[in-house]
Amino acid sequence: MKVLLISPYELGRQPHSLAHPAALLRARGHEVVLVDLTLATLPRGGLDGFGLIGIALGMHTATRIAMGLLPELRRRASGARIVCYGVYGPPNRALLRGLGVDVVLGPEFENGLLAVAAGGEPDGGLAKVTFVVPDRAGLPPLARYAHLGLPDGSRKTVGFVEASRGCKYLCRHCPLVPVYEGRFRAIPRDVVVADAEQQIAQGATHLSFGDPDFLNGPTHALRVLAVIHDRWPHVTFDATIKISHILTHQDLLPRLREYGCLFITSAAESFDDTVLGHLDKGHAGEDIGRAVALVRGAGMALAPTFVPFTPWTTLDDYVGLLARVRDLGLINSVAPIQLAIRLLIPEDSYLLRIPGFREQLQPFTDAILGYPWANPDARVDVLQARAQAWVEQAGSECSRWETFAGLWRLAHEAAGRKVPALAADCAGPEGPQLSEPWYCCAEPTTAQLARCAVGA
Repeated sequence: MKVLLISPYELGRQPHSLAHPAALLRARGHEVVLVDLTLATLPRGGLDGFGLIGIALGMHTATRIAMGLLPELRRRASGARIVCYGVYGPPNRALLRGLGVDVVLGPEFENGLLAVAAGGEPDGGLAKVTFVVPDRAGLPPLARYAHLGLPDGSRKTVGFVEASRGCKYLCRHCPLVPVYEGRFRAIPRDVVVADAEQQIAQGATHLSFGDPDFLNGPTHALRVLAVIHDRWPHVTFDATIKISHILTHQDLLPRLREYGCLFITSAAESFDDTVLGHLDKGHAGEDIGRAVALVRGAGMALAPTFVPFTPWTTLDDYVGLLARVRDLGLINSVAPIQLAIRLLIPEDSYLLRIPGFREQLQPFTDAILGYPWANPDARVDVLQARAQAWVEQAGSECSRWETFAGLWRLAHEAAGRKVPALAADCAGPEGPQLSEPWYCCAEPTTAQLARCAVGA
């Protein structure tokens, strides 16, 4: 069968969500064409020859983009079976079927995709996947994807690897939780290393691990790193690690640095313990400062991410968040968009299990693939809109400090406070930065949607 696999968006990375199923399908004799819509358009020769079209929905942004693509795909490929797969597939099953999708699969999708390609039907569930080395043939070269900028002005070509799937934790706002329910699966070490090897051969000098949490299985993670560092000691890496894991496994931080870790991304989310409790993050606001000190002490940078606007956020909370970012010297470490994100509440979210919370929400809407909400203080919602507009306007034209200064002014003005001066030395150390910031479970920006517009 001729198969078309499409990635609408994957954080500026070369899509693992295409490369892994491509390897499995090609091994069974299928002809597979890969299209990353952030860098390419649909095949110019038309879609009539494809018997199967798969669309990767590993992110909210990808799903929003796919919604605009599906009617056109259905019209142009009437004879193909269309499959959507990934974390955001099952929660949006009814909507996707209404847009012409034949089969909806979750994040453990490979067996189901193979079954459809063979003319059968998927069994569903989380049947064990046999992992193989991803086949990246047909994807744009790594040099066209997001790069890593270093403080000295140099750049590194970035590869993207996965060492595990799922997560052991139950953070209420995380889209993985309703699917994996606290389970995670390690990808065999030889598969991870072989995937790293082929990307290093393509010029990667830095690897970004896409695991939801790299230390869900610390022994496995360290064994993978040991092999990669032994074979390619010049290659650096970054990974995502929970604040609580940084504290619990602080003895491992020097090892991570020894193996080439430059920075750790961590979903701090908030400094407010009430909000952290609602999100069930497993850490307190004060723990974030401890984690920053530990990571810096080990010679790495911590890049925290936030969900600063929630139904529980007050104007004082937001001013306080910015003050803590300043006081911890994190201005240069936080991608500005992280200070404008609004909480997304998708279908099946564990947030809906908070007693009485669902009643505070508006009905689910397809337009945002979530439950709209309004802050009890309308001024907070106005501030969020202004903050996001400012961050998008500042874009690449302003430094992180300049963008932060604009948010600082907006926040204090919204709270009716005098705007304190920001000292130029409070921005903190310059650290390595990916050219496409970590931006996952939130509504996409206007720029993201526009940049990923589908070509005919």
